[in-house]
Amino acid sequence: MVNAAEAYKRNQVLNAPPEQLTLMLYNGCLKFIDEGTKAVTEKKYEDANTLLQKAQRIISEFRLTLNMDYEISHQLMPLYNYAYDRLVQGNIKSDTAQLNEAREIISELREAWVGAMKKARAEKGLGKGGNGYA
Repeated sequence: MVNAAEAYKRNQVLNAPPEQLTLMLYNGCLKFIDEGTKAVTEKKYEDANTLLQKAQRIISEFRLTLNMDYEISHQLMPLYNYAYDRLVQGNIKSDTAQLNEAREIISELREAWVGAMKKARAEKGLGKGGNGYA
């Protein structure tokens, strides 16, 4: 039996527009990096590995879905690759500095995405109201 919170969350994902799903992925990636970093500092290495691999899978999804027909994709790919590498190395070496470096990159990309969403909404005349996605 699915509880109400799980059903609500699933419904949010199923009904979200693509740009909102991307934002959800950025948020999830940051959450997993934060939780993984905390687990490393607490020497809970198995938990850290699981959490950081979740963040890595999100970054892999970003890389796989880039449309390389656009110049911006050629700029994003090295950033995703570098952030991914920092997560892998930070996980292997239990190095929070590398994990924080990955977090900073993903956080900046998330903020740029939010800005792009706001700009797109403004251009469509949707302003700040509406469905509250940006």
